[in-house]
This record gives sequence, structure tokens and C-alpha cells, in this order.
Amino acid sequence: MTLDWSTIVGLLGSALFLGAFGYANAAGQLNKLVFNLINFIGAVLLLISLSVHFNLAAFVLEVCWALIALIGLVRAALERRGGDQA
Repeated sequence: MTLDWSTIVGLLGSALFLGAFGYANAAGQLNKLVFNLINFIGAVLLLISLSVHFNLAAFVLEVCWALIALIGLVRAALERRGGDQA
């Protein structure tokens, strides 16, 4: 294993996933916008890393993770926007 830029980017993405998971378990009230944004960024960073060190299983997982986080981001933003108008 080489500690090149893509490995460092992938490790940062993994750290973001772990941080989001820890936050979700420690928070009294989950901020869905923050949670999904962290997960989306983590998935994108891992996809960047996978563009250099490709692994099909990890690629499929990260694409799905990014899409789920993106849907969650949109929903959280819409909920927040709707809540501000009430």
C-alpha cells in the first residue's frame, strides 16, 4: 500500500463517515442536513480515491451511499425551507 494523495483522500472520506456515524449516535437531535452533507462529502472523497485504486464493490457502495445522502440532503433542505415559512 502506498500513502499517495488518493489514499489520503480516501482516508479523509472514511473519517467523515465515522464522524457522521458518531455524531448520529451522540446527538440529542440529529441535524439531517449536516449528517447527510458529511456523508455525501465522504462518499465523493472515497469515489475520488477509487478513481485511482478501483474496486468495483466499493465503487457500487459509494455511488449508492452518495445517492442516498444526496436524497437526504434535498429532503432535509426542503424540510428546513418549509419550516422557515411556517
